[in-house]
Amino acid sequence: MSSVVQGFTKSLAITVLSEIGDKTFFAAAILAMRHPRRFVLSGCLASLIVMTILSAIVGWAAPNLISRKWTHHITTLLFFGFGLWSLWDAFMGEGEAEELAEVEAKLDADWKANTGKTKDSSKADDDSKKKRRHFLSQIFSPIFLKAFSITFFGEWGDKSQLATIGLASDENPFGVVLGGILGQALCTTAAVLGGKSLASQISEKFVALSGGVLFLVFGIQSFLSTVES
Repeated sequence: MSSVVQGFTKSLAITVLSEIGDKTFFAAAILAMRHPRRFVLSGCLASLIVMTILSAIVGWAAPNLISRKWTHHITTLLFFGFGLWSLWDAFMGEGEAEELAEVEAKLDADWKANTGKTKDSSKADDDSKKKRRHFLSQIFSPIFLKAFSITFFGEWGDKSQLATIGLASDENPFGVVLGGILGQALCTTAAVLGGKSLASQISEKFVALSGGVLFLVFGIQSFLSTVES
């Protein structure tokens, strides 16, 4: 039970500090300003849940492919590496203004392209779309799929994904999944409900510093702990 709680706590803390002010955080916030929130929230959450579970499975399977000793050492190095990475971002990073501007520019270009394509045919298709629309099409709407794909590919290879893999190889995978999903749900909900205003009120440097210190603490703890055979 203690291993589940430990994995849950570490995963929750790392996920929250990694995701606040991240590109996918801003993407969810901007999408929620232009589309129904329920579709954006469900699409982003579904993507993050799938990503968290996949990452935990990879981390859980790693000790079966590589010795427990090596996965423990790799996880320790990941913690130290992410800690230094976060501290570097805190002092030398481009900041949330540039991050937000980059995400807005990409989504604006996509928004204009889609608007231009659909404007001419929207009137003719309105009646037929209303007739064909049903429960499943509302759930798996283009907005849901857009939010899902943007979040999934935005998180692929991200710091939080790699950290989840490392944690799952060294901690209880069930606890890591629960903590990761809860952390992602909290951050995504905050982003959808008011991400831009929230991000402007929270110092990105403070978040990056906190995340860096937390990663280093976990790295030291992992370095000092014994490896179970």
